[in-house]
Amino acid sequence: MKTKIIIETLKLETENFIGFWKRFKKNKAALLGLFIFIFFFIVAITSPFLAPYDPFDMNLHDPDAPLNPPNSNNLLGTDAAGRDLLSRLMYGTRTSLFIGFLSTGISLFIGIIFGSTAGYYGGMWDNIIMRFVDTFLMLPTFFLILIIAAVFGSNIWNVMWIIGLTGWPGITRLIRGGFLSFKNMDFVIAAKGSGSSDLHIMFGEILRNAIYPAIVASSMRISGAIMTESSLSFLGLGDPNAVSWGWLLNEAMRAFRIAWWLPLFPGLAITIIAIGFNLIGDGINDALNTHLKER
Repeated sequence: MKTKIIIETLKLETENFIGFWKRFKKNKAALLGLFIFIFFFIVAITSPFLAPYDPFDMNLHDPDAPLNPPNSNNLLGTDAAGRDLLSRLMYGTRTSLFIGFLSTGISLFIGIIFGSTAGYYGGMWDNIIMRFVDTFLMLPTFFLILIIAAVFGSNIWNVMWIIGLTGWPGITRLIRGGFLSFKNMDFVIAAKGSGSSDLHIMFGEILRNAIYPAIVASSMRISGAIMTESSLSFLGLGDPNAVSWGWLLNEAMRAFRIAWWLPLFPGLAITIIAIGFNLIGDGINDALNTHLKER
């Protein structure tokens, strides 16, 4: 009996995904965003093999290497230390995407825990959690990030945790709103009547329906996390031992008046990936809203 239920559930989830994909691919802008993400993802995982040079290799022995404009040997030019900008940009893709996804995952996890607890139990728990959320939202988040980064250091793991631990309040509110909408519906009442545990009802029944807005917000938050890391690195609070797009912009500040290519290409990469994730988020939102209306 349990095996039959599992098979039916998997079949239903597969049908739901196929339906979602059919709705998603009708949105040409969303497909463009997905193509942008796939492109940068491929660049990130293949950079150790496809990058033409070592991103840390300095060619100071060559008098023509530093601040060399784009040419046949260095397609995007070189920086003040003679390092190949294309190679550094490719390796920076790995760092920026890693921070974007991991920090967003941290925010999503915390938001699910707090939002589901507040929405499902209500009462005292709801008041405590939501007052904490309201207090956190009143704080100037970016300046808080600057302070924490200055105090605890600016290695890549600290930056990831800092961004993740400051991005959960909005997701918490979305999850809580979903739980408030679904917790009194018939399928939840039926689950309670059958003796299901609170954890099963929260995460097995309600969350699967309430998480859609948080998925949309998280897909857009990835670009926000990448831009936050870029801003920190631009201000000198990123990890100097890791190549990231923001750190490339930080280095470009010293020579941007005579080397236009140094800020141009990292800035374009940040802009394009931000647009891509926002297009994906809009496409997911449209596809899921249509699905919810049909349900």
